[in-house]
Amino acid sequence: MDDQQDAVRAVRRARAATEPGNEQGCRDIIVIGGSAGALDAILNIAGGFPEEFKGSIFIVSHIGANRSHLPELLTSAGSLPALHPEDGDPIRPGRIYVAPPDRHMLVTRDGIRLWRGPRQHFTRPAVDPLFRSAAHAFGARVIGVVLSGTGSDGAAGLEKIGEAGGVTVVQAPADALYPEMPRSALAALKVEHTAARTELPALLRRLSSEVAKKGPTVTRQPSMEIDEFEKPIALTCPECGGALREVKGTAVKQYRCHTGHGFGADEVLDGQIEEVDHALGVALRVLNERIELCRHMTENARAGGRSFGLAHWDRLKQEAEEQLHVLQQFLAGSPVQAADEGAEAIP
Repeated sequence: MDDQQDAVRAVRRARAATEPGNEQGCRDIIVIGGSAGALDAILNIAGGFPEEFKGSIFIVSHIGANRSHLPELLTSAGSLPALHPEDGDPIRPGRIYVAPPDRHMLVTRDGIRLWRGPRQHFTRPAVDPLFRSAAHAFGARVIGVVLSGTGSDGAAGLEKIGEAGGVTVVQAPADALYPEMPRSALAALKVEHTAARTELPALLRRLSSEVAKKGPTVTRQPSMEIDEFEKPIALTCPECGGALREVKGTAVKQYRCHTGHGFGADEVLDGQIEEVDHALGVALRVLNERIELCRHMTENARAGGRSFGLAHWDRLKQEAEEQLHVLQQFLAGSPVQAADEGAEAIP
């Protein structure tokens, strides 16, 4: 009976360790960002955590739209299972979550969000969106780690983690194969811990076992990343693409760009509509060509007996067909009906 009660208490403690409302718990959210030269450090970290680890680890590597085998490598390297999450997945303890190709990965109190938003630092997935969202959602419970890589991705996000009361860690530049990302972070803010690749696993285990200090209050609101646009600094000239400024001192609204093109408000609007029409036309052409290319590659894979290639190109073809259908429905002015509803568009 005592053993059963001990087991129940252990389960409750495990749940409490990652319970979103447990602001006084251990540092159970570890976010890691790296690029070129970071693989060895990532594998070392994954192999350094025991099976009973109750926190969650999130990793962004600059893989772009390329296929990633990182979850399989990380699972083989240690005791924790690693995976590419699906959008909306809950955060579970004892897991390593790897940002999938061509998607930013963000964390909220309610789970994991995947977002094909604008590239940041010329890449998608990028490190900063993950770091910012973790700081916003979990505050002092976060440990942020910047590893080897080119560019400055991770520095701004690491700053947000520090401001939220989390712990900041950077791989020592002298130890990094590509030191630009670590150097950018160290130049931008006062980092609490700098460590070599071989020192990182022990350091992160120790930090994650410590109780998080009380930091600024965090809310349940998701990170301000998804589907939000900044207010434009200026309008765009329909003629040359330069920035438009409002002409002061006139009764009628007038706009002029720095090369001299001038417009009224209605003419700017007409130019914007033309740009939208052109962009939609380009999208139609590209999607139609993409479908045809995928069809050719599917036939080529079938003729060559390559089952993986057949499935790959067929999936891309179906995706392009779905996108083209949505765009055609939009241009036709008809409501888009979900395929599983079996409804037809109403003229």
